[in-house]
Amino acid sequence: MEVFLLQLFNGLSISSILLLVALGLAITFGLMKVINMAHGELIMIGAYSTYLTQNLFQDYLPKSMFDWYFVLAVPVSFIIAFLFGLILEMSLIRFLYGRPLDSLLATWGVGLVLQQLARSIFGAPNVAVTSPAWLNGGLKIMDGTLLPYKRIFIIALVIACLVAMYFYIYRSHEGRRMRAVMQNRDMASCLGVSTRRVDAMTFAIGSGIAGIAGCALTLLGPIGPSLGTYYIVDAFMVVVLGGVGKLVGTVLGATGIGMFNTLFEYWTNASLGKVLVFVCIVAFLQWKPMGLVAMRSRSLD
Repeated sequence: MEVFLLQLFNGLSISSILLLVALGLAITFGLMKVINMAHGELIMIGAYSTYLTQNLFQDYLPKSMFDWYFVLAVPVSFIIAFLFGLILEMSLIRFLYGRPLDSLLATWGVGLVLQQLARSIFGAPNVAVTSPAWLNGGLKIMDGTLLPYKRIFIIALVIACLVAMYFYIYRSHEGRRMRAVMQNRDMASCLGVSTRRVDAMTFAIGSGIAGIAGCALTLLGPIGPSLGTYYIVDAFMVVVLGGVGKLVGTVLGATGIGMFNTLFEYWTNASLGKVLVFVCIVAFLQWKPMGLVAMRSRSLD
């Protein structure tokens, strides 16, 4: 039972990290059909925003307040990545809609520029972010089973982001306009929806969520200019497996990959477990090319 609970929690933990990393991509790629290869660098921007927030608390605020820097770092990471995404959309992405190959190459180049910019500002070596004291330790379920508070916090953060995105996409006027533009742009424009404004806000929100993912990843280890490149493939894999354009599909895709990855690694090893996950995904997509949850609309039919 101890081993089962620990493996189940590990699977949920990996799933939550994958979901948080892929959630922003589910908007920019899943809804907007933009292949954003700079998504990993937006995650890196969120991580470095957390690092800067930590340094500001260390240098300018009383030591007793340091443990609360992370509470401020989450919205700061979102805002900074949001602004970067907005600038990127207005200066580059807006000219590349409907041109997936061009957007792939252009955003890949933007990612290289952002990586080099991070190396010039912060240096090539990784930097450490100190976790607040209230996230150290873990919750003891039974003898030999300790659930780290950091992982529990990440799971709670993912749930909060999911709830916020659900209410924004499916329960707000802005979300209704966003879905209308993504499903039938010409009709939405004829009905008076500002498609330019919707495009900019949608891409910026997806970028902001990537910033939150970078903030959460600082709890798991050091950060560096190449932080996002370790997760970009997994993020695309989650979105494609779940089904392009569906939030529930992204959740199911991340949960399935996280659980199977943990299971295969327990039976074999880390490298072989990752290979088996890829094989299962390829086999599944041969059976259901549209993913777990396919989006249906008149424009697609």
